[in-house]
Amino acid sequence: MKRRSFIQKGALSGSFFALGGTSLFALNTGIAGNPEPLHQFNLNYAPHLGMFKSMAGDDPIDQLNFMADQGFTAFEDNEMRNRPVELQQKMADTMQKRGLQMGVFVAHKIYWTEGNLTSGNPDKRTEFLEDIKQSVEVAKRVNAKWMTVVPGYVDQRLDANYQTANVIESLKQASAILEKENLTMVLEPLNFFNHPGLFLKESPQAYMICKAVDSPACKILFDIYHQQIQEGNLIPNIDECWDEIGYFQIGDNPGRKEPTTGEINYLNIFKHIHDRGFTGIMGMEHGNSMPGAAGEQAVIDAYVACDDF
Repeated sequence: MKRRSFIQKGALSGSFFALGGTSLFALNTGIAGNPEPLHQFNLNYAPHLGMFKSMAGDDPIDQLNFMADQGFTAFEDNEMRNRPVELQQKMADTMQKRGLQMGVFVAHKIYWTEGNLTSGNPDKRTEFLEDIKQSVEVAKRVNAKWMTVVPGYVDQRLDANYQTANVIESLKQASAILEKENLTMVLEPLNFFNHPGLFLKESPQAYMICKAVDSPACKILFDIYHQQIQEGNLIPNIDECWDEIGYFQIGDNPGRKEPTTGEINYLNIFKHIHDRGFTGIMGMEHGNSMPGAAGEQAVIDAYVACDDF
């Protein structure tokens, strides 16, 4: 039996919920400072704030420590750009101390119902580029390499090819900013069901745009949940897009909860991504299928099970 499975079974005996994560570590290790993590994962899964707050408490620093204690090696935070600078710095210090890589944060204002980058409107492009410049400062502060970009809503007054050209031009200009800082924006296609009317929907579309932008600063965020709904055929599409994928996100379908709650065979997908040599971040952009500490433990258990290869 793998060590992580053995320890997990002990954690489920009831003492974890009675004593809390930190107390359990003290009993298991007796080591001050950073204890040995409960689990050793093959991939860099990245939880977000709120995912474990029943177990870890409301404080963001306590939540980061809990994630590291569990064995997670990354963290993502869509809202990092909007958090107070003082908190950003505290979170960055904690991540550095605990060996957590910073994953994506949203780099700009997303237009959910109005064309912005698709329209070619110079004011909207300027706004986007200013957001990118501000996000560079956030990325430096929190030691982030990746930031999420969503090109926004379609412009129904323009032919799709003109819209594509407008998006590519904006992304080229953003890449020129990011290349100097060795940072990468990752383009996220979003499915038609949850986000009807958005311009970027499919992985082949994102692949084509990245090829046209032709920059190490512009890659794909392959969200497995969104692409299962939008196009399916997950592993073949991952392989076709492979050289332009910079980041993955996770969520099962239906429901957008943790792996094992829906139809996606995450054990096979995670193994495939690992076997191809991916060393980046796998963002856990999903909810918990059950409330409270039991639901949070179920999330951890799901990742232990789907990482067991």
